[in-house]
Amino acid sequence: MQGVLPIGVRQMGFSGIVSVIARILLTISAAAFLIAFQAPVLGEAQIAFFSFRDGNSEIYVMDADGNNVHNLTNHPAQDENPAWSPDGQSIAFTSDRDGSEKIYIMDADGKNVRRLMDLNGMENSPAWSPDGRRIAFSHKSLARPGIMVIDVNGKNLRNLTRNRNDSRPTWSPDGQNIAFSSLEDEVNGNFEIYVMDVDEGNVRNITNHPSDDDDPKWSPDGSKIAFTSRRDGSTKVFLMDPDGNNVHRLTKEPLFWHILDPAWSPDGREIAFVSKEDDNDREIYVIDVDGNSFRRLTNNPARDYAPAWNPAASYSVFSMDKITTTWGWLKQLSD
Repeated sequence: MQGVLPIGVRQMGFSGIVSVIARILLTISAAAFLIAFQAPVLGEAQIAFFSFRDGNSEIYVMDADGNNVHNLTNHPAQDENPAWSPDGQSIAFTSDRDGSEKIYIMDADGKNVRRLMDLNGMENSPAWSPDGRRIAFSHKSLARPGIMVIDVNGKNLRNLTRNRNDSRPTWSPDGQNIAFSSLEDEVNGNFEIYVMDVDEGNVRNITNHPSDDDDPKWSPDGSKIAFTSRRDGSTKVFLMDPDGNNVHRLTKEPLFWHILDPAWSPDGREIAFVSKEDDNDREIYVIDVDGNSFRRLTNNPARDYAPAWNPAASYSVFSMDKITTTWGWLKQLSD
């Protein structure tokens, strides 16, 4: 019998063999469990947001479980509306540190802050293109209002729309379309959500509802658009197809009310949002896209707004590479 066993196994002894078998069983069991439930590793995901917890509005970042909150900007100006670059290396945000509200870009650790462009008027709602080469934003001025796009080096600025009430642009994952909200009729109208081709225009209303529909966010796979609406009373998060069909409410009463700022997780399984706790408090929550489970991320007396997931630090599941590595290790024992 001894001559049949591989040399590596014979040298291990009985206790070594038992240890190997135990490690095999543990690896297989853990892999089966994690793969079956697609369990996320929260420590690898990050969410940026802005908050008034230090007196004025600052940009913060936290882990996706709400831990390890730290201030990235730490500036006396009002810094708001963070947006991660697709590679997770930079964050665009708005600030009035040079007077009126402008768009700035900083490294993900808060260093190397630089202004994106020198443009008259107020700039807001920065949104990176999926390839990381351009930023869409809303611009309010008498001369050039509307949704604009600019290269990240501050060149090639162009207007996509010309309405001063167009705001909150969000790119489709393929980079071909931008959804945004707008108030076309300031006297008798309401906010609606529109979609346009980035290169050809072709603006179309996809909500067309008498209640305010606002703040669209395209899902990572492009199959859904999340948005906020008051069509059922207080503001809630809804989901719809990109053509405006199959609208259904995600957040339910009485758990949440007056909801703002929906934001998809990079894997498309969850949506972060802001819920009004009372007149002076706003907290960040995360809910599954089926609406069945949620968790609270922040718990601070100050107001927290505009969660934005780091798209490059997505949830991860148990890696098949680990199984392959373990199998290779076992094969070496028999060589």
